[in-house]
Amino acid sequence: MSGDTIRVVFTTPQGGTVQAEAAPGDNLLRVGQAKGLPLEGTCEGQMACSTCHVIVDPDWFHRLQPASEEEEDMLDFAAGACRTSRLSCQIDLAAELDGLAVRVPAESHDMRRT
Repeated sequence: MSGDTIRVVFTTPQGGTVQAEAAPGDNLLRVGQAKGLPLEGTCEGQMACSTCHVIVDPDWFHRLQPASEEEEDMLDFAAGACRTSRLSCQIDLAAELDGLAVRVPAESHDMRRT
Protein backbone atom coordinates (compact mmCIF):
# COMPACT_ATOMS: atom_id res chain seq x y z
CA MET A 1 0.00 0.00 0.00
CA SER A 2 1.26 3.45 -0.79
CA GLY A 3 0.94 6.22 1.78
CA ASP A 4 -1.89 7.84 -0.13
CA THR A 5 -4.21 4.84 -0.45
CA ILE A 6 -6.73 3.67 2.12
CA ARG A 7 -8.10 0.16 1.88
CA VAL A 8 -11.71 -0.55 2.83
CA VAL A 9 -13.32 -3.97 3.08
CA PHE A 10 -17.09 -4.11 2.59
CA THR A 11 -19.14 -7.18 3.43
CA THR A 12 -22.16 -7.33 1.12
CA PRO A 13 -25.69 -8.14 2.27
CA GLN A 14 -25.16 -11.61 0.79
CA GLY A 15 -21.99 -12.17 2.83
CA GLY A 16 -19.47 -11.61 0.06
CA THR A 17 -16.46 -9.34 0.33
CA VAL A 18 -15.71 -6.28 -1.80
CA GLN A 19 -12.36 -4.55 -1.41
CA ALA A 20 -11.93 -0.92 -2.35
CA GLU A 21 -9.14 1.63 -2.37
CA ALA A 22 -9.67 5.29 -1.67
CA ALA A 23 -7.70 8.47 -1.21
CA PRO A 24 -7.57 10.36 2.09
CA GLY A 25 -10.64 12.57 2.33
CA ASP A 26 -12.80 10.29 0.18
CA ASN A 27 -16.24 9.64 1.59
CA LEU A 28 -17.22 6.05 2.46
CA LEU A 29 -20.63 6.41 0.75
CA ARG A 30 -19.07 7.42 -2.57
CA VAL A 31 -16.44 4.66 -2.32
CA GLY A 32 -19.13 2.03 -1.72
CA GLN A 33 -21.34 3.33 -4.51
CA ALA A 34 -18.39 3.27 -6.92
CA LYS A 35 -18.00 -0.44 -6.11
CA GLY A 36 -21.67 -1.09 -6.87
CA LEU A 37 -22.83 -1.66 -3.31
CA PRO A 38 -26.50 -1.02 -2.43
CA LEU A 39 -25.85 2.25 -0.60
CA GLU A 40 -28.51 4.53 -2.01
CA GLY A 41 -27.61 7.81 -0.30
CA THR A 42 -30.93 9.41 -1.29
CA CYS A 43 -30.11 12.73 0.38
CA GLU A 44 -26.60 12.85 -1.16
CA GLY A 45 -24.85 13.12 2.19
CA GLN A 46 -27.07 15.79 3.74
CA MET A 47 -28.03 13.53 6.68
CA ALA A 48 -31.71 13.64 5.78
CA CYS A 49 -32.13 9.88 5.29
CA SER A 50 -30.58 6.61 6.44
CA THR A 51 -30.21 4.87 3.07
CA CYS A 52 -26.41 4.75 3.36
CA HIS A 53 -26.41 2.90 6.69
CA VAL A 54 -23.50 0.54 7.31
CA ILE A 55 -22.46 -1.55 10.29
CA VAL A 56 -18.85 -0.90 11.26
CA ASP A 57 -16.77 -3.85 12.45
CA PRO A 58 -16.46 -3.53 16.25
CA ASP A 59 -12.64 -3.52 15.96
CA TRP A 60 -12.90 -0.32 13.88
CA PHE A 61 -15.86 1.45 15.42
CA HIS A 62 -13.89 3.22 18.17
CA ARG A 63 -11.42 4.60 15.61
CA LEU A 64 -14.09 6.69 13.88
CA GLN A 65 -14.97 10.22 14.84
CA PRO A 66 -18.04 10.08 17.11
CA ALA A 67 -21.42 10.38 15.41
CA SER A 68 -23.16 13.74 15.71
CA GLU A 69 -26.54 14.01 17.39
CA GLU A 70 -28.10 14.51 13.95
CA GLU A 71 -26.51 11.30 12.67
CA GLU A 72 -27.69 9.40 15.75
CA ASP A 73 -31.22 10.68 15.08
CA MET A 74 -31.12 9.44 11.48
CA LEU A 75 -29.80 6.05 12.57
CA ASP A 76 -33.02 5.63 14.57
CA PHE A 77 -34.72 5.20 11.16
CA ALA A 78 -32.16 2.78 9.70
CA ALA A 79 -33.38 -0.78 9.12
CA GLY A 80 -31.25 -3.25 11.05
CA ALA A 81 -29.40 -0.59 13.05
CA CYS A 82 -27.19 -1.75 15.92
CA ARG A 83 -24.60 -0.37 18.34
CA THR A 84 -21.89 0.00 15.66
CA SER A 85 -24.14 1.46 12.96
CA ARG A 86 -23.09 4.60 11.12
CA LEU A 87 -24.15 6.56 8.07
CA SER A 88 -21.49 6.00 5.43
CA CYS A 89 -21.97 9.56 4.17
CA GLN A 90 -20.56 10.79 7.49
CA ILE A 91 -17.32 8.78 7.34
CA ASP A 92 -14.47 10.59 5.65
CA LEU A 93 -11.51 8.31 5.14
CA ALA A 94 -8.12 9.07 6.66
CA ALA A 95 -4.83 7.16 6.86
CA GLU A 96 -5.65 5.79 10.32
CA LEU A 97 -8.68 4.04 8.78
CA ASP A 98 -6.59 1.95 6.36
CA GLY A 99 -8.18 -1.51 6.43
CA LEU A 100 -11.59 -0.29 7.66
CA ALA A 101 -14.17 -3.10 7.63
CA VAL A 102 -17.89 -2.41 7.30
CA ARG A 103 -20.97 -4.48 6.49
CA VAL A 104 -23.89 -3.41 4.34
CA PRO A 105 -26.98 -4.64 6.22
CA ALA A 106 -29.21 -7.29 4.67
CA GLU A 107 -32.09 -4.81 4.89
CA SER A 108 -30.36 -2.44 2.46
CA HIS A 109 -32.16 -1.81 -0.81
CA ASP A 110 -30.96 0.63 -3.45
CA MET A 111 -34.03 2.13 -5.15
CA ARG A 112 -31.76 3.41 -7.96
CA ARG A 113 -31.59 -0.21 -9.16
CA THR A 114 -35.29 -1.08 -9.35
